[in-house]
Formats: sequence, C-alpha cells, structure tokens
Amino acid sequence: MSMLQENDPYMKDMKQVETAALFRQIIRIMEELRQGVKKPYKEVIDVASGDPQKTGMKPLSFVRQILAACLYPQLINDNKLPVDVRQRAQRLLGECPGGSVGSYSATRGMPDIVHRVSEYISRRDGGAWSNPENIYISPGSQWSLAELGAVPVPYYLDEEQGWELHMEELHRALASAKGVCNPVALYIINPGNPSGQVQSRQSIQEVIQFASEKRLFILADEVYQDTVYGEKSEFVSYKRVLAEMGPPFSDTVELASFHSASKGMLGECGLRCGYVELVNLDPAVMKYIYTQFSKDSCAPVLGQIALDVMANPPQPGDPSYPFYIEETQHIRTTLVHNVNRALTAFNSLPGLTCQPGEGGVFVFPRLDLPPRAIQKAKEAGLGPDTFYCVNLLEDAGVFARPGAEYGQKEGTHHIRICIMTPPDIMEELLRRVTSFHTQLMKDFS
Repeated sequence: MSMLQENDPYMKDMKQVETAALFRQIIRIMEELRQGVKKPYKEVIDVASGDPQKTGMKPLSFVRQILAACLYPQLINDNKLPVDVRQRAQRLLGECPGGSVGSYSATRGMPDIVHRVSEYISRRDGGAWSNPENIYISPGSQWSLAELGAVPVPYYLDEEQGWELHMEELHRALASAKGVCNPVALYIINPGNPSGQVQSRQSIQEVIQFASEKRLFILADEVYQDTVYGEKSEFVSYKRVLAEMGPPFSDTVELASFHSASKGMLGECGLRCGYVELVNLDPAVMKYIYTQFSKDSCAPVLGQIALDVMANPPQPGDPSYPFYIEETQHIRTTLVHNVNRALTAFNSLPGLTCQPGEGGVFVFPRLDLPPRAIQKAKEAGLGPDTFYCVNLLEDAGVFARPGAEYGQKEGTHHIRICIMTPPDIMEELLRRVTSFHTQLMKDFS
C-alpha cells in the first residue's frame, strides 16, 4: 500500500485506455505526415514527455565525448578530444569487466561508480555520510506496485498557493484510507512533476515528522534536483534534511531517494540509468533487496557511465570545464526563458491559468473549459483534458499530456507540457496553442 503525490504512475483503467488512444493517434499522425497527407502543420511538436532531446535540446558534449571514447577506445589516443575526456574514458574502461562497455557489470552497479555516487551524495548534502552499501544503480524505478497489491491514496497540492503541500492534506488523505487499506509509504516528488514546485526545508521537515509519527516509508523522487531555476528556490535533499534533524528522526525514518542521468540536466533518457539510496532500513530488508537485485541483469553500462559523469562533472581547471559550464548555463537560461514565456502566453488566454514554476522541466496549466466542450468530451467518451489534448494534437500538431494521468484534484483539468526545448520551438508551440485554444473557446462558448 502506498500514499502517492500528484505524479501517480498507476492510472485507473479508463485513463490507461485514454492514454493508449492518444499514443495511437500520435503514431497515426506521424505516419500520415510521412506519407505527405496535408495538415495545418509540417511536423508534430512532441512535448508530452520529459525527454529534452526529443524536443530538440542538444546533449552535453562532455557526456557524449566520454561515451564515444568508451565505445570506440581508439579515440582515447585522438588529440581531437580534450585530455580530461580521454583520461576519464580510459579509467572507466579499466573499471569495466573485460575492459569493455559491452560486458555485464555487477547487478547493483559497477563498484567504482557506486562509490563515486556515494561521494557525490556526501558532497551534495554538506558532508552527511553516504554508505556505498546502501546504493543501487538501476535502469528504472517505475516498478509495477499494482501487481504487488499496492493501492494509491492520493493527496493534493494547493494550486492557488503555487502548488504548496499542506500537512492538513496529508492527514486528510491518511484518514481517508482507514478501512480501505493500510498505507505504508509516502511518495514525494521534489522538484515537482508536473507541478514544478520546489519544497522548502521547513516543508521537508514537516513531511519527515509526519512520516515518523505515522510510521511511513518515504520515497523521495528527486530526479529534477539539477533543474531548479526559481529566484528564491533551492533544492535540499530529503537525505540532508533528515540527517540535520538528528535523532530520533535521523536514526529511524526509512527513506529511499532517487536520482537519474535519464532526467534533468543530463537528459539522457534513452540510457535508462539512475540510483536509489536506502536509509535506515532493517538489515534483514537490505539483505532481501540485495537478493532481489542479484536476480536481475545490470543497468546498461553506458547509462552507468553517464551517471558517473552526472556525479562527477568537470571541475575548474579541467580542459572541459568552460564549455561544460557554458552548455549547462544555456539549459538553465532556456528553462527560465521558456517558463516565463509560457506563463505570459497561457495566463493571457481565457480558460487557461498557469502557476509559476520553480524547478523541473514542465508547466501544468489549468483548463477551465466551457460546459459545451465538457459535454462534447463526455459524448466522445473522454475526460475534458484528454479531449483537449486529442484535438490539440489533431488540429495543431502539439503533443501534450492530459492532467488526468497525474492524479489531479477532482473537478480540475490540466495539461502537462515539457518546457526543456529550444526557445524557437517553444515560440512555435505557444503560437499553435494560442491559435487552437482561441478557436476552441470560440466554438464552444
């Protein structure tokens, strides 16, 4: 059993059907465009997922140079690559079984990379000790809890207050489960997906106290920690706050924190690699987890190498450092530009409101559709936000995700749009959405 935040990956059957229909639609439209079928657009703008490279963002050069040298070791002797890239690639290949990225690694991850990830966590958290034995590298964290009998108990953020989390809402959600299930875990996403809020240190402390009081296991999804852009926002990990709170919390509250090279600043989604750090688990449970991981194959070795780069980017004085900083700063500047442009555009349209974002790579505007549009959606057997996304894709060539997939509060409707995309594509997207939305409101008013 689990309590889940607004990003609930376990959709009800109806929402799964609607999502499947939306994906069939995008496949059909892409095929029609390839066949030369005339449409009001020449290409689809796909901002449905958090995949920045799909939206047109370029990968970080340092990551790709190291991957290239590891895949083709002859490049290690090529002076066209910076010396720190060649040195890192040579060291990583030496850590691979057989000296090749084509070999299996240990199932929980290459030991040297696991240790460096542990050191990265300690640096990030102000020296709070991280034990490599508690870290597991994995190709994904979205295991099917539903197959294990898990039931989501939703709680909601306060949209009007910038998607704040109120403790009264956690208490309400927990009380609502009485007689239905026995909640054992609290799922948190910080920075938020799709809401874009960044939790304050005080909010994190309150959540930890709540989890301690109610004996809940905290699952902290922190994969967007490197994409915080709010002027007054700062990412602080659950692990750090837990350590700073001291006993009894630091010794007793169970925590699993997740981070990934597949999301955020690196955005290497196709490499499918991240880590989980487990804190305060019973030794018997840790032994069971080790056994379970030992049954599976390792995470992709190239993904583990990308994770190593995420944990250990170029440092001042390294040949690759200036260009790495230039590229990462460009990504942050792009996020700030795009979120401001999206807020201006969406909030200027009747029937659309969007809260300011502080981090992550999404905006989550709210739809206030006319009754006739809602009735039309009902007649089509779709939720209002899915109806909106279906028509936005068909008429304007913009692929967004309906808010119903993310456990939105009953009676509200949203769409999720990835803003980690080149500014020119964002401008075209906003132009298309503005035109489509204006016509839809006119047709159904």
